[in-house]
Amino acid sequence: MGKPSFKQRIRSGSPALGTLVTVGSPAVVEALSMTGLDWLFIDLEHGSLGLETAEDLVRAVRGDCYTLVRIPENTPIWIHKALDIGCDGLIVPMVCSEAEARRAVEHARYPPVGVRSVGVARAHGYGLEFAAYVANANEQLTVIIQIEHIIAVRSLAGILDVTGIDAVLIGPYDLSGSMNVLGQVNHPAVQEAMTAIRAACTERGMPFGLFVLDPASVPAALASGVSFLAVGTELSLLFGSVQSVLDTARTIS
Repeated sequence: MGKPSFKQRIRSGSPALGTLVTVGSPAVVEALSMTGLDWLFIDLEHGSLGLETAEDLVRAVRGDCYTLVRIPENTPIWIHKALDIGCDGLIVPMVCSEAEARRAVEHARYPPVGVRSVGVARAHGYGLEFAAYVANANEQLTVIIQIEHIIAVRSLAGILDVTGIDAVLIGPYDLSGSMNVLGQVNHPAVQEAMTAIRAACTERGMPFGLFVLDPASVPAALASGVSFLAVGTELSLLFGSVQSVLDTARTIS
């Protein structure tokens, strides 16, 4: 019996905790997957990671840690290619309308539910597990859309009406930019918009998640009702640990 899908995981038990992966090191990802983190957010939208490197990162994960790949844009080719590397699901950025949400869902599901094209890749065991993968992919894969623009907030009812969205990831930084207060994620207007997103998701029973840069923000994020949380990046966590050591050593000396 395999592990449950990520969408099943975030609907049961405590919130799933993860971090953003921005560096193409399989060793780092392997180590992160051994720490007890529930999931890893592999980011292809920003930074220099490419698809082949992302596949190596997914391959390096051990145990029950999940991998979610954020694609650079909501297009069929990126959806198909990212799923073919064998990740547990997608994070689709900057979804601002019902049509955009529907496009993401349709291209992430095989017929007859969707229109995902059929290829043979790592996800299919290079062909050796093709039949089993195709039979179960629609149920096993998780599609998370990002709500990260004020236009999306205003269109949220229609977006959440789209069947097949498994969860929403709130993007506070781009949301703040769309409201002309870039980086001011605690600005009252940004917080009001985020509250509206959370309320809409809660009303519909839609799991929602959040990215926070500072580990000190984790308690408040958990208290807001998130089902999954990404805390910093692998590098920011490294910097924080090193800084803690240096601060302690300098205090003593």
